[in-house]
Amino acid sequence: MQTADWLQFGLFVGILALITKPMGIYLCKVLDPAGKTFLDPVIRPFERLTYRLMGVDQNKEHGWKGYTFAMLLFSLVGMLFTYLILRFQDHLPLNPQGLPGLSHALAFNTAASFTTNTNWQSYGGEGTMSYFSQMVALTIHNFTSAAVGIAIAAALVRGIARHSAQTLGNFWVDLVRSTYYLLLPLCLVFAVFLVSQGMIQNFKPSDKATLVEAQIVDVAKTDDAGQPVVDAEGKPVTEKQTVTEQTIIQGPMASQAAIKMLGTNGGGYTNANSAQPFENPTPLSNFVQMLSIFAIGSGLTWYLGKTTRNQAHGWSVWAAMMILFTAGTLACWWAEAKGNPIHQAIGLVASDGNMEGKEVRFGIFNSSLFATITTSASCGAVNSMHDSFTAIGGLVPLFMMELGEVVIGGVGAGLYGMLVFVVLAVFIAGLMVGRTPEYLGKKIQAFDVKMAMLALLVLTASILGFTAWAAVSPWGQAGLNNAGPHGFSEILYAYSSTTANNGSAFAGLTATPTNGDPHYNITLGLATLIGRFLMIIPIMALAGSLVKKKISPPSAGTFPVAGTTFTVLLIGTVLLIGALNFLPALALGPIVEHFLMFKGNLF
Repeated sequence: MQTADWLQFGLFVGILALITKPMGIYLCKVLDPAGKTFLDPVIRPFERLTYRLMGVDQNKEHGWKGYTFAMLLFSLVGMLFTYLILRFQDHLPLNPQGLPGLSHALAFNTAASFTTNTNWQSYGGEGTMSYFSQMVALTIHNFTSAAVGIAIAAALVRGIARHSAQTLGNFWVDLVRSTYYLLLPLCLVFAVFLVSQGMIQNFKPSDKATLVEAQIVDVAKTDDAGQPVVDAEGKPVTEKQTVTEQTIIQGPMASQAAIKMLGTNGGGYTNANSAQPFENPTPLSNFVQMLSIFAIGSGLTWYLGKTTRNQAHGWSVWAAMMILFTAGTLACWWAEAKGNPIHQAIGLVASDGNMEGKEVRFGIFNSSLFATITTSASCGAVNSMHDSFTAIGGLVPLFMMELGEVVIGGVGAGLYGMLVFVVLAVFIAGLMVGRTPEYLGKKIQAFDVKMAMLALLVLTASILGFTAWAAVSPWGQAGLNNAGPHGFSEILYAYSSTTANNGSAFAGLTATPTNGDPHYNITLGLATLIGRFLMIIPIMALAGSLVKKKISPPSAGTFPVAGTTFTVLLIGTVLLIGALNFLPALALGPIVEHFLMFKGNLF
């Protein structure tokens, strides 16, 4: 834990704090249909044309049911569109590698994943997706799924800010303005920056490079029909193969990488994601990519304060997020810097730190910081392999996701997830003082608490339910490459990641086995849909309830939602619910693995 690393961490937090207000000011203009931005002369005509083509009346607002229905309809059509492209990509243009269409289970998994801003990838991007699929099916979803998250957050904030009203805004207007005025311009600038750092952006076929030394590897044996061969026990048969060439990937990478970060999507153009030199060329690109993951989510906390006319409340929510983020970063960094005592005892490592699964270019600190950032937000991009972290180092990103990714969180999703905890924190405060709880002048009643709890219980049921099913099923165990508690952690991580719409993975889990069993792809795809839409519906119902309420003047017993006391209560609520829901499962996975490590056991 060197001084330079501390300075970089301080620089990261400092820059993030500095850009929060400017980003929030701009978001206020974007999310106000009448708001004016410096881009209006260029974009406003396209915005009007879009509404005309869609048949949308931009002045007509939706109630919570209409807003939710429009969001669900848009997502369903987009998912079907993507599924068809992936299934039939071999018949579509921009496929210089001649890649085949995806299987039905993998196409479903990928379409659901990108529709929900999850970007879980049960495939290697460079060896599975054509340029057309990357650009038209996946990159477009990176924009639209991010815009949907921002729109839902805006609707909930309006529900809190407005009173004695019925409507929460127009979904189509929020979607279009978030895309046209925010995501597209930012990504254009960011993509140009990434190209300047050495990231590729072209339509060339992949290059071939002759290896200096040929490599002999084990590959799965296939029959004449191209199907994997298995032995009497059903295990795949492998054969030796000599590799003399390496494929150098090409294609439109910078355009996808820009929105994958800014939109907290995380789906890598390559299988190695941001650990791949083309996809993350320099230390500067690494730093800016980390900053971009948090940029919009951080600005939304300022938008919350401005819209509710209580800026101190917005900063208190931001402070709670940053305290949780700092604690997670320090815990992960400490565990990785301390390393594995077993490796140290037998002389496998020259220093104390755990460098397994990490890029030498980035080292332990930047890997730990990136891992905490990407799982605090619903991003899922990685510059190291989380499966190779120590038990405690791997527990941190796992727990960050299980909290609902409310520590800054995904664009929009982090804010509306944290506001659920705000409602519960206010309710708990009301119980402690024996008064009807109030949030910014609105009484929190039984229906509001039920909707908030339902949103959280849906996530818990998905994560623990699917994990339990996979852990005791032959198909679930067949995908593991590690035994014992680490194998359990791989399953728990997969369903935590998909339900939380993160998309990162403990890479030891094989979601698409050689025998083509679809269980993982289908259940992981279902987890992404549950984590996105079955959480949004009760949140929108909560917004619909809040927007109708009258505002009561504050009194001596009103609990303030700004300041140190509120921040501490909010952090306690987040941790308490997270601990109660997931501590037993974590005890079976990374916690017991940590203690067994000191007994000399590795998995």
